[in-house]
Amino acid sequence: MNAVAGAVLVLNSGSSSLKYQLLHPDSGEVVHGGIVERIGEAEVPDHKAALRLVFDEFAARGLDLTDGAGSPEGLVAVGHRVVHGGRSFHSPTVIDDHVLAEIRRLSSLAPLHNPANAQGIEVARELLPGVKQVAVFDTAFFFDLPAAAATYAIDRELAEEHALRRYGFHGTSHEYVSQRAAAFLGRPTAEVSQIVLHLGNGASASAVRGGRAVDTSMGLTPLEGLVMGTRSGDIDPGLVLHLGRSLGMGIDEIDALLNRRSGLKGIAGENDFRALSALIAQGDEHAKLAYDVYIHRLRRYIGAYLVDLGGADAISFTAGVGENAAQVRADALAGLEGFGIVVDPERNAGRISEPTRISPDDAPVAVLVIPTNEELAIAREAAAL
Repeated sequence: MNAVAGAVLVLNSGSSSLKYQLLHPDSGEVVHGGIVERIGEAEVPDHKAALRLVFDEFAARGLDLTDGAGSPEGLVAVGHRVVHGGRSFHSPTVIDDHVLAEIRRLSSLAPLHNPANAQGIEVARELLPGVKQVAVFDTAFFFDLPAAAATYAIDRELAEEHALRRYGFHGTSHEYVSQRAAAFLGRPTAEVSQIVLHLGNGASASAVRGGRAVDTSMGLTPLEGLVMGTRSGDIDPGLVLHLGRSLGMGIDEIDALLNRRSGLKGIAGENDFRALSALIAQGDEHAKLAYDVYIHRLRRYIGAYLVDLGGADAISFTAGVGENAAQVRADALAGLEGFGIVVDPERNAGRISEPTRISPDDAPVAVLVIPTNEELAIAREAAAL
């Protein structure tokens, strides 16, 4: 039996890593997956070398993805995660030279992500020329946000000319989780109002009504919104001006500060939640403050989205922290019984690896943990296209 037949190869190219997964979009069966790290160092000098290592790994398992002609029999497509689609892309798109050039052009809006995404696409097109390459965009789910939620209150002509608006990110995850949550509850997606909390090293929240996003926490870039592992999330824009005018910091320095040296890492010196929890247990005051700031910001968005939606049918936690940190789930929703939101301590205990209700059955709002599966979502989007 040819395990490649009917499968999609999903690639998530980062600046120094390449995540990959070969899976069947209909059944969700994963043939094989993994990650190549430390791209740019001696052993893996570039993304081409990384993808060749991926092919070698598959070949060692009897799965030839290159077949000498770049068109392995039965491989449906290669699906690429691309972070920023700007105004140009709002649905899965078959990649050609024009699309790749546009993804590169949009790098100014996602400088940490789009350049690496484009490199992965370029290499995959070269090594698998006979296979359709499909881009699936993080921003797509939020493309049609209501104007009131998408618009920045700045000079209108400037904003329109330069496409300055709130785009939102993690859209593939938010869409997948919102659909799975409705299915778990046995209700049509069109009938469910819900809040989705994608909490990983990068973190975002969304308000989803009837399957459509009506608000989200990230904006023009993935920097806006919740406190994250190394990103600040919401700050006073005047802080940026102050850093430049009064402290003499340049744009690149400020960029590095807000994207790489802020968030949990900026306050506590640690962005891994397991290590942060260990520091808190040891009585580290900075770690406790970082956690408190994280929860405070998260609760602010939950409250805002309850108002946006006029109440919620469900609140879903997902991604690394959302699925594994029971204390975060409990603290984020503590004291909200008046809104019909209750977390059952026993159901909420520990790590959760499958769709689970962590609220009492009779609670008005269903609190759920829905593990995300962006690779499966990308594979299905690519196969459908």
